[in-house]
Amino acid sequence: MQSTARPLRVVFLDRATISPRTTLKELPFPHELQRFDRTSAQEVSSRIRLADIVITNKVRLSASDIAAAENLQMVAIAATGSDHIDLHACQARGIVVSNIRNYAVRTVPEHTFALIFALRRSLAAYRDAVRAGRWLESGQFCFFDYPIRDLKGATLGIIGDGVLGRAVAEIGSALGMRVLFSAYKDRANMGTLYTPFDDLLVQADVITLHCPLTPATRDLIAAPEFARIKEAGRKPLIVNTSRGGLVDETALVAALKAGDIAGAGFDVVTQEPLPAEHPFNEVLGHPAFILTPHVAWASDEAIQCLTDQLVDNISAFVDGQPVNVVTPK
Repeated sequence: MQSTARPLRVVFLDRATISPRTTLKELPFPHELQRFDRTSAQEVSSRIRLADIVITNKVRLSASDIAAAENLQMVAIAATGSDHIDLHACQARGIVVSNIRNYAVRTVPEHTFALIFALRRSLAAYRDAVRAGRWLESGQFCFFDYPIRDLKGATLGIIGDGVLGRAVAEIGSALGMRVLFSAYKDRANMGTLYTPFDDLLVQADVITLHCPLTPATRDLIAAPEFARIKEAGRKPLIVNTSRGGLVDETALVAALKAGDIAGAGFDVVTQEPLPAEHPFNEVLGHPAFILTPHVAWASDEAIQCLTDQLVDNISAFVDGQPVNVVTPK
């Protein structure tokens, strides 16, 4: 980075998005750190105007925000996804953008299977039924209101073959599941180890998404895909712990209500937090639907790994050897 005689000004725009149980290591260079729990879109430009380094988890940095920050030399993303940063504007200014990598290799796959187990065994439905007095009403030691299915022998369809998708595959294989990988619609010629996307839709008992949100993957599973699933009569679970927008949420709700899928477990939504008018509100009480508040990544161990890497990324940049650099596609 360019040398400066003064301490570097570092601004963390959304510290509250990192668990308070997590310790943020001290930056090992002269600096002034300003922390904000949250930053609205209207506050971004004024808060980063004098910053040399900006830390953001989910706060968007637009081209106009970046233009207003005349001293800005680095954007340190406290996450993996970079779609909230105008990378082209950063590149034009020579601003380095770094992200966090491979910190969630255990927490996201475990959360994925927590959703799968809960849905395949109707855990939430039975819990709610017991709370409502159904067990006593049944008059016997058990009742069978909701389906319970084993995972051994079931087909697990994974869309995305990155580190998280492969980790999910390892767990599925250990449980005795038949594992299929599919590339995204726009990726052809992936070889014989990959199942064509349309084939995976009609063969899988569980479909789980582990791919980035891009123009090519937006609404990857939408009304036409749900129609093919319905025609095949397979009724899979749909699980998304990756990015909101990979599944058309209105179409998913329609498929769930119609009984065309066995259930759905989501940790991500196109609008977060969930707004009152979102279609998911129609099925929050559905026995085969589970929505968690974007916490698949958030085990204590994973967040500590993330913050340690965040500090390391910034330190490497200050030392003139930037790592985990994100470039526009």
